[in-house]
Amino acid sequence: VQLQASGGGLVQAGDSLRLSCAASSTPFRGRAMAWFRQAPGKEREFVAAIRWDGGYTYYSDSVKARFTTSRDNAKSTVYLQMNSLKPEDTALYYCAAGQVIVSAIRDPRAYNYWGQGTQVTVSS
Repeated sequence: VQLQASGGGLVQAGDSLRLSCAASSTPFRGRAMAWFRQAPGKEREFVAAIRWDGGYTYYSDSVKARFTTSRDNAKSTVYLQMNSLKPEDTALYYCAAGQVIVSAIRDPRAYNYWGQGTQVTVSS
């Protein structure tokens, strides 16, 4: 397994969760890391991404100001801190890695490594 996501769970609206994605060095080094999510019956949706050096982050409008992504290159791990969770955040969350240009940072087709997903369920 090259990307292993963890940290999901069942929480109430307004709670926080932190997702982690541990990677082997091959997909992690020098690559952008991203989080996507997919709710039942919906397409996979971009959530957040971080540049290979951690110098820039990108967020979807729906999570901006509530979610924060970060990475620890020494541990080959990327994080997604999710605050003020809402029921509409309920989804299977995936981490992904790729050598991605900025214009494609939100496109799941630009990423060639994917984790198995971790479920986040937010009750109202």
